[in-house]
Amino acid sequence: MSIVTLVIDMQVDFFQKDLLARMRPQLVVKTNELVGAARRVGVPIIWVKQEFSADLSDASLEVRRERIEIVISGTPGAELLPELDVRPSDAVIVKKRYSAFFGTDLEQRLKEARCSKLIVAGINTHACIRATVVDAYQRDIEVLLARDCIASHDEEHDRITWRYMDGKLGSGLRNDALSQLLGGERTA
Repeated sequence: MSIVTLVIDMQVDFFQKDLLARMRPQLVVKTNELVGAARRVGVPIIWVKQEFSADLSDASLEVRRERIEIVISGTPGAELLPELDVRPSDAVIVKKRYSAFFGTDLEQRLKEARCSKLIVAGINTHACIRATVVDAYQRDIEVLLARDCIASHDEEHDRITWRYMDGKLGSGLRNDALSQLLGGERTA
């Protein structure tokens, strides 16, 4: 059994304003730190991106209803933040809904990797992180929540979601604890 690192929705459009714009430098540093620790021991990295077609026909109900033109496939806003340490050897999954499991091959990839523990990082805590964590939990995958690498544009929902997830659906760990845990991993 092994660990996989999943980084969700660290895309340009989501960091254009408000709280996430201010948090961007620190989130990038901490995410790169986590990804580096995982790479040093051969733990796979999967980057998850949300993308919609220009006509929003594949978007969620709210996005279609409100005509929210965000993370449009092929636009600069749909790209991962350029400061992130994304490598050609990393996997990239495109999703259309909050959960990285919904309508993607994530579950199959995790089975192929014999994944028993999933490190989850990214944004937004109360939406895509939470939905993905719930789905991982329902698949009996132990979830490690990268506390230094998870944030939301909504501070109140961030706090409430952490209270809900940490200790129930997963364990919130800082990068130093995750690095120590990863240091004990043996990869094939």
